[in-house]
Amino acid sequence: MKKFVMAAVGGIAAGVLLTTQVAGPLIAQENARNTTVYEQLDLFGDVFERIRNYYVEDVDEAALIEAAINGMLTSLDPHSSYLPPRDYEGMQVQTRGEFGGLGIEVTQEEGFVKVITPMDGTPAAEAGVEAGDFITQVDGVSLLGLTLSDAVEMMRGEIGSEIVITVVREGEDEPFDITIVRDVIRLTAVRYRLEGSTAVLRVASFSEQTYANLRDGISEMIDEVGGIENLDGVVLDLRNNPGGLLTQAIRVSDAFLEQGEIVSTRGRDPADGERYNATPGDLIEGLPLVVLINGGSASASEIVAGALQDHRRAVIVGTNSFGKGSVQSVMPVQGDGAMRLTTSLYYTPSGRSIQALGVAPDILVEQREVGEIEGNGRPQRSEASLRGSISNATLTEDERNQLEEEQAAAEAAAELRAQDYQLAYAIDILHGLNALRPQ
Repeated sequence: MKKFVMAAVGGIAAGVLLTTQVAGPLIAQENARNTTVYEQLDLFGDVFERIRNYYVEDVDEAALIEAAINGMLTSLDPHSSYLPPRDYEGMQVQTRGEFGGLGIEVTQEEGFVKVITPMDGTPAAEAGVEAGDFITQVDGVSLLGLTLSDAVEMMRGEIGSEIVITVVREGEDEPFDITIVRDVIRLTAVRYRLEGSTAVLRVASFSEQTYANLRDGISEMIDEVGGIENLDGVVLDLRNNPGGLLTQAIRVSDAFLEQGEIVSTRGRDPADGERYNATPGDLIEGLPLVVLINGGSASASEIVAGALQDHRRAVIVGTNSFGKGSVQSVMPVQGDGAMRLTTSLYYTPSGRSIQALGVAPDILVEQREVGEIEGNGRPQRSEASLRGSISNATLTEDERNQLEEEQAAAEAAAELRAQDYQLAYAIDILHGLNALRPQ
């Protein structure tokens, strides 16, 4: 019994010793780290005071602090930044769908401003700015070394004023200038039209109106064709869509899904992760769906494409998307400003992170220029075009009218192919899917 007690006491003593041996170094490391942080803060205060006292000119102390905060955030990743009051207010206005500027979504790469996409119907798009362009100068002033916020500030100005940006574009030997007139940017979140019996929904951004615009557009087109049974399906065009509100991306995905996960977010702490699931109800009742994406499709548009792809609800057509798979939380701070901080990553329902990879299309289709399309503008040779050919007298009037309608549809398709090859390809795929549906 004495041996047992001694063994137990020895075990307790050993446990205390082990705890002390493990916890001691951990506490020491934490104390050392805190000491280092306080020393660095003292260093910052020392540098700040020396700048105030000895710099060759008087300095704006508030601007110095703001620059230091912004430098701290931008050193983390391209999407974290400080939003001074003016920028914070502008961001809130932009999510409501109307703001002033050029109409481009940008990021920063290798010290220069890179265009994610020009927005539909904006001065930048009309002036010829393209996704992937690098803006190196504004009105002759280099952007190299500036923060993204400072570069964006240089591009802002009075509505109606002119700005000249210098662009470096892949495939062009030399940089070139583009002149743009600033204007009020009024974004129409969703434009829609019928191509024959196919509904085409062009989603330009994910603002507060996006889901409502999409729902109303689908309803209007169903009425126009005389009922959903007369609709072949939907092409959801997310090309050059820079993203926007996560809530709207979830609702747009849910519009075509009956159940299952849409997207999840995961941060540093697994407990902070969120999962968003679909609710019953498909606005097009299971009709075929094709989604168009390209290198200008980013963030929220990648969430939609990834969710519909993983659930095999849609065929994804086009080129690889941008690859912005991070979540930024906007946190108000003192002085009416805010900080935009990357706090987590997006994951598609299958568990894929799209960060830096993007969404790969199911069918890779590059956009083509008009001159690249084979046979464009050439008359089609057939038996009927031969001199002296025998006409077909067996056709009834109804059959003749049907042939004329089919010929008109074919000509319209050829015209669309010349104007927008990717969209025409998507519609062809949708027609094929529709032909395979049980009647």
